[in-house]
Amino acid sequence: MKAFTRGTSTVAYVPGVNCDTDQIIPGRFLKADRAEGYDKFLFHDIRRDADGNLDPGFPLNRPDAQGARILLVEDNFGCGSSREGAVYALADAGIRALLAPSFGDIFFNNALKNGIVPVRLPVTVCEALADHLSDNPDAAVTVDLEAAQVVLPGDLGAHPITIDAFARDCLLQGLDEIEMTFTYLNRIAAFEADRMARNPWLGR
Repeated sequence: MKAFTRGTSTVAYVPGVNCDTDQIIPGRFLKADRAEGYDKFLFHDIRRDADGNLDPGFPLNRPDAQGARILLVEDNFGCGSSREGAVYALADAGIRALLAPSFGDIFFNNALKNGIVPVRLPVTVCEALADHLSDNPDAAVTVDLEAAQVVLPGDLGAHPITIDAFARDCLLQGLDEIEMTFTYLNRIAAFEADRMARNPWLGR
């Protein structure tokens, strides 16, 4: 997993409540080779026309969205199925953080496990940010995981990032759960040695 500590980027706003994982990546692409990247499938059916060409009106296809590493989305983003491919598509497209009032539960945890920071913000803050971006498309947002806060442009202020402490540590170090467990091998071995010394009958 790619570590995340702090990042500043312009923001692409993709409106739509209850954007489910099938909209993020249609199920028919899930058999594709992950090694070749899932970015080309991101929002495929709502981002492209019937001939497969990019729709210039879709937010991510606009010139001011190019290079954005943060998405502002709406309530219940990533709901629906548990497909991790939705997060793969975002990660392969270079997205490192998502701002929304709420996320689908499984999607939220899949994002954490794949190096994307999902930030829950009050709906009023998200709406104010969307308004600000409409007038200032070059405005940047800083997601500071070390300080556990997101800094919004203009007078929108700083807001806390509230995620599980273990997930935050994994993101900061770029380690998944298994890799994080390996960092405790010496302590695990010491515990096992002490336990066997105190309870030798366990080894019989």
